[in-house]
Amino acid sequence: MRVVIAEDAVLLRAGVIRLLADENIETVAAVDNGDDLLGAVKEHRPDLAIVDVRMPPTFTDEGLRAALGAREAVPGLPVLVLSQYVEESYAVELLSGGAGGVGYLLKERVADVGDFLDAVKRVAGGGTAIDPDVIAQLMARGRKNPLDALTARESEVLGLMAQGLSNTAIANSLVVSHGAVEKHIGNIFSKLGLEASSVEHRRVRAVLTYLGR
Repeated sequence: MRVVIAEDAVLLRAGVIRLLADENIETVAAVDNGDDLLGAVKEHRPDLAIVDVRMPPTFTDEGLRAALGAREAVPGLPVLVLSQYVEESYAVELLSGGAGGVGYLLKERVADVGDFLDAVKRVAGGGTAIDPDVIAQLMARGRKNPLDALTARESEVLGLMAQGLSNTAIANSLVVSHGAVEKHIGNIFSKLGLEASSVEHRRVRAVLTYLGR
């Protein structure tokens, strides 16, 4: 796997490069601003871009904008965004393209090496990886939405789907059978009106509905 990293914090950037190297994942470019990220992505066509949300010069949303621009320049480019704080609107905006290969993690998750590397591989493989704290904050919203039709268990399953877990991982987490998970997911698709496309695309659309609640 070949990765481009955009992170202005030198120590964190070096730490991520080292973690990836230990997994035989090559960092082909490491930059500290959005413009250089776009250039590196166009030059190297990596398997994944790991991007800080806030970078110079204003430290607001330069990284997010660069990540969105990178996905336009290289359609389908998997992007894993790192953020210091829970900024749910950024997560929703990143996912709003309706395709997989996206992730949003708090920087503190990098310290959980196993989980971080799992997220890297999942997003590079076209899946999603959304930080549990972002999920929790979105769940705390109280306004009505299509998810109101879901049972408590179906909502729990959809929350785990939003974190990027596979059906098997969801079954293990909830201590239920694989068939039970498939049934819950089928009910979720039906109640959200997601019937007319592939299973993988419906998963992404279901997660978008969840994050946009």
